[in-house]
Amino acid sequence: MARIIAVANQKGGVGKTTTAVNLAAALAAAKRKVLLVDLDPQGNATMASGINKRDAKPGGCEVLLEEVEIAAAIVPTDAHYDLLPGNGDLTAAELKLMDALAREHRLKEVLAKISANYHTILIDCPPSLNLLTLNALTAADGVLIPVQCEYFALEGLSSLLDTVKAVRHRLNPKLEIEGLLRTMYDVRNNLGNEVSAQLTQHFGDKVLRSIIPRNVRLAEAPSHGQPIHLYDRSSRGAIAYIGLAGEVIRRERKLPPGDRLDPIEDIESPAPAPVHGAGGPTLKAPAANHQE
Repeated sequence: MARIIAVANQKGGVGKTTTAVNLAAALAAAKRKVLLVDLDPQGNATMASGINKRDAKPGGCEVLLEEVEIAAAIVPTDAHYDLLPGNGDLTAAELKLMDALAREHRLKEVLAKISANYHTILIDCPPSLNLLTLNALTAADGVLIPVQCEYFALEGLSSLLDTVKAVRHRLNPKLEIEGLLRTMYDVRNNLGNEVSAQLTQHFGDKVLRSIIPRNVRLAEAPSHGQPIHLYDRSSRGAIAYIGLAGEVIRRERKLPPGDRLDPIEDIESPAPAPVHGAGGPTLKAPAANHQE
């Protein structure tokens, strides 16, 4: 059975979709069978995976409304993970589900049909605590929370954690915090360092060791319909997400952080990435990618 991880944060612009897409690609490169569920009506994860959200029908809407089987809506991607596409139709699905019985369990029931086909299922949630997000949290084993290392990013964190507690109490007793992921991190920024220190102080080992740096290549990759692992695998962003995939697998297998039997060593190299700029230097991962 697959481990289901919801990537959620009610605040937008914290790297939630970027994390869902690139973690899916990195896990797939580590020879894991991965399904990415785009549950955000904006459809950004679908577009970043190289799938036109306007042509992606049937998709998540039709699946949630039980108009088609989920297997008929899943599409493969160039990064070797499967995708359940999403678009603006998900808003209509949410409205139609309002009067349905057990409406919070609809996604859980759907994913149960194909869970045995995957190692990991990632759900990209909307940037709000609505019925779609509740469906994701009810279906998930864990919730991965991207947190931008800036002051306002901390404000909505308590509301999300309260929601997780409520879902655990009423809908999904097995739900746990997969981890807090620091994103858009700039080691030169004093505020970012302070926020990172506060997160570690308050949440301890729930804060993932992996840190996603602020990186231009990560911002460029979605416009090319590619995860960073395919767009520029030598970039700091690509290296950071490979490290995150390794940490997720270690936690899943309950291995200690320094265990040398790191399954991320099995990562296969993708097809040669396109050249970005003549003679551009190869970027190396900074020391800030991992907190020791």
